[in-house]
Amino acid sequence: MLTRLRSQPAQVHLSLMLALTFSTGIIDAVGYLGLDRVFTGNMTGNVVILGMALVGGTDLPVLGPATALATFMIGAALGGRVLRPVKAGWTVRSTGLFGGVGLLMVGISIALFAAGDTPPKWLAITVTCALGFAMGIQAATARHLAVKDITTVVVTSVITGLAADSRLGGGLGQPWFRRVAALVLISAGATAGALALVWHIGLGVALAAAITLAVTVIGQLAGRPAA
Repeated sequence: MLTRLRSQPAQVHLSLMLALTFSTGIIDAVGYLGLDRVFTGNMTGNVVILGMALVGGTDLPVLGPATALATFMIGAALGGRVLRPVKAGWTVRSTGLFGGVGLLMVGISIALFAAGDTPPKWLAITVTCALGFAMGIQAATARHLAVKDITTVVVTSVITGLAADSRLGGGLGQPWFRRVAALVLISAGATAGALALVWHIGLGVALAAAITLAVTVIGQLAGRPAA
């Protein structure tokens, strides 16, 4: 079974990145609904919020989106630096980065559970920074795997490709499954994250951590081509 999976790394990578796309939806729901309207995975929302807030947008957060954006970029830079010397695809470095993201999320979820039902402001900002950093690493690592259309954090380009390459857009064919799956899964993840908040803000992060660690293990075992 393992040998057969390792003979099809492209399919394994696609499945794993779709799983992380689902977990990104969870994390963004936790950030937006539980951490004062902050996107810790999809940075487009933070850029738009900051643009409106900086010119006097009413009651829009600045600190959360700004710190999430900054730490996301730091995480992405770290991921890029670690992966720069190795070729595209799953490597031991990919395992280390994804595993680090999963363990960081475990620590975040423990801190949130320990804080009770409503985390204090300082903890909410700390969690925002940590999640932004983690998602930046995840995005850089997913990008290095080079799974077409699946970056785990960006959906606008997927929607654009889905429409532009459709029959209506004059296209002759496209990878329908992966594009539609990415959109459905990030939306489903956001739904799951919102539902998790009904019980506790830490539950969604814990679920995303479990998914990330499972992806890490499967990727290490089956995500690399057979020798």
